[in-house]
Amino acid sequence: MATIRAHRGKWQAIIRRSGYPQQSKSFITKAHAVKWARQIEHDFDLGFVKNDTRLLDQTSMCDLLVRYRDTVTIGKKGHLSESIRINSFVKQHWAKLKLSTISSGVFSSYRDQRLKIVQPATVRRELGLLRAIFEVAIKEWDFPFQNNPLACVKKPKEPASRDRRLNPGERGVLLKASESHTAPWLKLGILLALETGMRRGELLSVSWGDLDIQSSTLLIQNTKNGYSRKIPLSKVAVDTLLNVHRPTNKCEDKIINLSSSAFQQSWQRCKKKVALNLPEILSLRFHDLRHEAVSRFFEIGLSVPEVALISGHRDPRMLFKYTHLRAEDIVHKINP
Repeated sequence: MATIRAHRGKWQAIIRRSGYPQQSKSFITKAHAVKWARQIEHDFDLGFVKNDTRLLDQTSMCDLLVRYRDTVTIGKKGHLSESIRINSFVKQHWAKLKLSTISSGVFSSYRDQRLKIVQPATVRRELGLLRAIFEVAIKEWDFPFQNNPLACVKKPKEPASRDRRLNPGERGVLLKASESHTAPWLKLGILLALETGMRRGELLSVSWGDLDIQSSTLLIQNTKNGYSRKIPLSKVAVDTLLNVHRPTNKCEDKIINLSSSAFQQSWQRCKKKVALNLPEILSLRFHDLRHEAVSRFFEIGLSVPEVALISGHRDPRMLFKYTHLRAEDIVHKINP
């Protein structure tokens, strides 16, 4: 927005825009000053005025990555994994380039090279992070980019979502195999995942103080999207929790007292044991239990808002990616 002011007996128009040199001119009348300011702003919008690239000339891509890592990433819940990803960017040859020479072609080449090494889903996440970094640089740090260099870089095709659900009999053999472990935590985790659709990280974060037996609800405070939620518990989930021996009566004690790596190792050992008689179990991931739970919620007749309340999905499109209904299970609904 232009500034029009009286200055030394004349009218002065001043235009300031981030990333561009200041424009100013004096006129005898205010009307002429306003008219000139409008024309200059129009030229800015059409790109007729060259932006000031001094900041881009002085800053390398590495400088931008490190600043984002140390000021933005550090405040995120998933800062460890994002920091690792940014550190890998810093080692790339293009991290040494000045921002004034960065173009879409740089990242298109990077995409093509990465696709020879990693899965498309990984490349999509990396390009998404790079685009977010440039968005912050443009909108919050006043870097004078004409546009986001990642805006025109085509992401690899999104892979099809997994549709693995429990096959008949798998629930029973998994629970039976998990009983052989010295601690009850694995069986408890499998049952709660199937009954609530909680993620592994959420299962390992809930404490006894989050459980309300009287209302049959569980408060999940540490979630992936940062929004806490209270979920209803089935009778199976409540009975299972009541049968767990609590080591102490402290509310802050974790319901599943295992680290993430220890839980994952127990899960893998359990699958290998089952695989001796049921080889196809090896294709099952623990996260697939969440798919199973969400799909079952829909099959028993819960609405989209009800399922979203339990699963924590804030975007229905993402919720449907977790939903894999079986045609065989709904035949009776269309043939009453």
